[in-house]
Amino acid sequence: MCGICGKICFDGKPIEEDLIKEMCRSFSYRGPDDNGTYINNSVADNGRQISLGLGHQRLSIIDLSSAGHQPMTNEDGTIWITYNGEVYNFKELRADLKRKGHAFKSDTDTEVILHLYEEEGIDAVHRLNGMFAFALWDENKSRLWVCRDRIGIKPLVYYWDGKHFAFASEIKALLNDPAITKELDHEALYLYLTFSYVPAPYTMFSGVRKLEPGYFIILEQGKLTIKKYWDVDKTIAQNRPLLPFAEQEGIFKKRLYEYLNDAVRKRLIADVPLGAFLSGGIDSSIIVALMAQNSNQPIKTFSIGFKDAELFDETHYAREVADCFKTDHHEFKLTYRDMLDVLPDVLATFDEPFADSSAIPTYIVSRETKKYVTVALSGDGGDELFAGYRSYLGEYWYKRYMFIPAFIREEFFERLIQRLPDSRDSKYLEYIRRLKKFIKGTKGSFPERVLALKEIFPRDIRRNLLRRSGSNENPLLEDPALSRIQRLLDLNCNDRINSILYADLKDSLPGDMLTKVDWMSMKNSLEVRVPFLDHRVVELAFSMQSTFKLHKGQSKYILKETFKDMLPPGLIDRPKAGFEVPISRWLKTDLKFLIEQNLAEDRIREQGIFEYEIIEKLIHDHMSNRTDTSWMLWNLIVFQHWHKEYLTV
Repeated sequence: MCGICGKICFDGKPIEEDLIKEMCRSFSYRGPDDNGTYINNSVADNGRQISLGLGHQRLSIIDLSSAGHQPMTNEDGTIWITYNGEVYNFKELRADLKRKGHAFKSDTDTEVILHLYEEEGIDAVHRLNGMFAFALWDENKSRLWVCRDRIGIKPLVYYWDGKHFAFASEIKALLNDPAITKELDHEALYLYLTFSYVPAPYTMFSGVRKLEPGYFIILEQGKLTIKKYWDVDKTIAQNRPLLPFAEQEGIFKKRLYEYLNDAVRKRLIADVPLGAFLSGGIDSSIIVALMAQNSNQPIKTFSIGFKDAELFDETHYAREVADCFKTDHHEFKLTYRDMLDVLPDVLATFDEPFADSSAIPTYIVSRETKKYVTVALSGDGGDELFAGYRSYLGEYWYKRYMFIPAFIREEFFERLIQRLPDSRDSKYLEYIRRLKKFIKGTKGSFPERVLALKEIFPRDIRRNLLRRSGSNENPLLEDPALSRIQRLLDLNCNDRINSILYADLKDSLPGDMLTKVDWMSMKNSLEVRVPFLDHRVVELAFSMQSTFKLHKGQSKYILKETFKDMLPPGLIDRPKAGFEVPISRWLKTDLKFLIEQNLAEDRIREQGIFEYEIIEKLIHDHMSNRTDTSWMLWNLIVFQHWHKEYLTV
């Protein structure tokens, strides 16, 4: 796992090695073990001169020797690569390439990609099973090939103005280039207010873009082409032969076990210490069970919980799983003060606004885990593939809710619920908040209902909030967030749960969950591997109708049925719970100063982006316990912190 960067110029200007080195230094934590650059300012391309620079920061995982140094080249120095990630089937690919006459000087997966490209060209990407982002320079063709893995586990951002192309693992590396201006992208801001992250291909900088998962870039003869190379088949489930449910279930259980077991086995390959995050939930417990089955020594497992909030502490569930599989278990008990103490480091990591507050405990568990291992497996992705979130249950219950006569729903139940206060600060008021969210998700068209369950700021609030900045001057304009949801949902598919799952696979999974894990783990020089997101497991999940995921009100049905005999009794039926971060309470107490600093009237009015009256009402409603607006306030605080660091002169 590493950090990569580079630049190519078509205007004849040389690339300074100091620039590439500075780009590398900006994310040195991604690869503290080694670094390197490759500069070529005399590339001939149809009579004109091209300049090229590649940079790399290495976190050594496979072949710890100097033979793994990057950027890496082939035997004659005509192909160069800077690569971040892991290709889990590299040994099989290497054996095949050796049979074809290729010679290797290292035991790395990086060198396998070089030789596979020599053999198959850009079609080589279809042979790679793993998580990766890389840039490969082919001098004979004057071609730069930039590629990101199918699911978006590893990040890649880029800049292109027609003459200069730059890329990196993180935006902050690109900003070292004086040619790249720092200008706010107002559509990205609107989407951030909606989702709490900036979805691809946007970034918060108007000239910088994210390469979307499953895509690659070809830059050749001064022309940039972006091409999709992978997607799941969204129609295979509905076109599957009509077999009895029990017969299909048996087939799916067999394949799911085989694919996930093989995905875990492949991810145990490392030349450094390896372990697993263990929350005690079903996803991480399955991963640990399969690790234990495929290892001849005890698995190291890592869990975090609260010392001062037993209601949210679930370390005893993780301990039960650890005892079951006799793991070498490490438990980190946190106080709220522990999380508050790391908040500055967490916010400083973000080079664009990112308001998922669970980044805070993710940072801490990564930091503590790194003290014992360099690689950790996680259960991320299980919820998005097998319908583990409450929002999927909301769609499941929607049809049943609509059977209730409208006058009873609207005039009695909904009117009563809307009058009640809500808050994340107490269990009872949190149920009221969830009911309000569910009700909101029953109004309008299918895309509107899906968006209502996802959005942080409701549409009317975010439009009014941004009126001052001119980013959304015409209220009749199409809502960018709704348009995005409409494009992501497969409206030609009769299976709406699978449609939502597909939208999450393409959007919130890489935009939120995987971004969070990559940022927080790599900040601590820890590699995280995600077996559920092996593309074979993903493709299998989308070959199933959603009735195998949400079955008679039970979420993750096929996953639970496949692995229930391997896990401790009682784990299967335990309700899903997340690691709660008490942002609502903090903003009224320990973090109240962040509101005063970042959302002060004089600062908001001078900044000229937001309407202060809207923010003032959000603060009043939260502090008076009228309704919980903490996530909206946190969203704004994170943006303001980023704006001060990156856009304030």
